[in-house]
Amino acid sequence: MEIVLATSNLHKIREFKDMLKALSHIDLLSLHQFPQYEIPEETGSTFKENAILKAEKAAKELNKWVLADDSGLIVPALKGEPGLHSARYAGPQATDTENRKKLLQAMENLSDHQRNAYCECCIAIASPDGLKKCVTGLCEGYILTEERGRNGFGYDPLFVKNDYQKSFAELDNTTKNLISHRRKAIERILAFLESLRE
Repeated sequence: MEIVLATSNLHKIREFKDMLKALSHIDLLSLHQFPQYEIPEETGSTFKENAILKAEKAAKELNKWVLADDSGLIVPALKGEPGLHSARYAGPQATDTENRKKLLQAMENLSDHQRNAYCECCIAIASPDGLKKCVTGLCEGYILTEERGRNGFGYDPLFVKNDYQKSFAELDNTTKNLISHRRKAIERILAFLESLRE
């Protein structure tokens, strides 16, 4: 069966395809196959609300099963920032580099335990007749004082998972995809995806 990933972010598409490759009955598409589709504004007040909004709208308009995620980085010492605004922390058209630079500046006077942070990923799956399931995955760690590594995207060069020595951007894709917040969310929806065998 076909499931559309409600994103055009190539990094996310690659991660989802890698994590779901064992599900041979599912053919993953993305919004690159539907250039006419307009992505909705993320008006939710939580990652969960945004994931559901994206999944339901795309499923209804494309008349397909849709998997959508909303994710971000939360720094408790910054009152939850960047949070819902992770992708546009430094402005509506901000690059990943600009977002990381703003985060480092916001945290420059924070020490050790104040640098604790976690990544959150909410995944929603919907069919044309509505939402079927929504799950959340968390990955806890801390923020470095400078960027390390060239892999990954977003805040990966700054985020180190607890019990690891390397930033997400220093890890190879296989390792990151085994321990990330997106992986933890995927694990919670795998049984449901397995049940969709036609």
